Amino acid sequence: MAAKKDTKKDTKKDFIKNKVMLAYGVIQLGSKVVSAVALVAIALSFCSLKKESKFFNECVEEIKATGSPTADSVRFCTGG
Repeated sequence: MAAKKDTKKDTKKDFIKNKVMLAYGVIQLGSKVVSAVALVAIALSFCSLKKESKFFNECVEEIKATGSPTADSVRFCTGG
């Protein structure tokens, strides 16, 4: 009779341990997904930053071509 009670306790402990391990795995997987999404968002923001930089450089070059000094060209392109 005592062996049967011990088996039930062990089975219950194993079940709880398995649930804890499953929760840990799900949390780990979720955090990796969040990290991946954040990295994609950062990469996309760099693409838009690159486009904005290219546009700014073209603006400065165009204004400099009219004979304005570089400082005036930069001020004009930044909206100042």
